Amino acid sequence: MKIITKPIEKAFAKQGDTSQMLVSKIKIIMKLFNPTGAGTWYIYEKETEDIYWAFVTLGDPQMAECGTVSMNELMNFRGQFGLKIERDMHFDPMSMTLEEVYNKVKEGKHV
Repeated sequence: MKIITKPIEKAFAKQGDTSQMLVSKIKIIMKLFNPTGAGTWYIYEKETEDIYWAFVTLGDPQMAECGTVSMNELMNFRGQFGLKIERDMHFDPMSMTLEEVYNKVKEGKHV
């Protein structure tokens, strides 16, 4: 499965730089997850070809935070049974704001 499709690339271009945006205006572009363990990445900005901004939870919702992630590192990761990080194909790009995702994750709910 292709992780970054043309529609996702267009969504990143449409959103642009989020550094001066309110969290209520930042849209989540894609959701990645580890199918064999903890790890969910709600990606909202493309900084370079490799570096993206994301809200990340690694199992403890109270420790979830925003930061940069390397797409190369994520795509080279292998979990149990050699499985790769996957894109949630059912997540609709730009359907949720960073604020909505943040609130749900911090409440311990699954997005």
